[in-house]
Amino acid sequence: MIYPTDLASFLELLRLYGGEAYGLIFAFAASHSLLLTLFAGYASSSGALDLVTLISVVWAGSFLGDAIRFWIGRSFGNQWLSPFPRLHRTSQIVVRLVDHYYVWLILFHRYPHGIRGVAGFAYGMSRLPWPTFMAFNFVAAGLWAGAVLSAGHAFGQLSEKLMSDAFSGLGIVMLVIFLVLSWILSRKLERVAEEKA
Repeated sequence: MIYPTDLASFLELLRLYGGEAYGLIFAFAASHSLLLTLFAGYASSSGALDLVTLISVVWAGSFLGDAIRFWIGRSFGNQWLSPFPRLHRTSQIVVRLVDHYYVWLILFHRYPHGIRGVAGFAYGMSRLPWPTFMAFNFVAAGLWAGAVLSAGHAFGQLSEKLMSDAFSGLGIVMLVIFLVLSWILSRKLERVAEEKA
């Protein structure tokens, strides 16, 4: 087993074990892992992963993850979240928002950090019909996959132009800064959503 010590060796590891990497990315896409998805887009810019395959995998994972969460919310309702006050509070905020803004919420709930994990449950607890949710969820999952992977891919292309292998440490620093800024933006979007509730 190869243990990566720098970004170049990590990308080589992805090239060697691409099938397993796609499976892992599918699982994380089902939970809307923004940072891993951004990094997958970054890895595609170096050829370690295929961008078209990534879009399909992330699209399917994101769509399926929310469909399962919708089913759980619809089947079990509010009671099962009661032991988890933070999740319960967040889901109640989203349920209230769904009644008024379900189109926008379904399209954009994958971006704010605190909402993206529980929104699918909240849609299921709302009065939103299955077919409406599934149609918008399919479109939103595709938009999210394309946008996040493209942002990571574009960042990878830009960083390759700005540095050579001699500065691979700088590449890791730039990647970390990019991921941290993405996380900060998602937290700000979460606060805005809570204020609107």
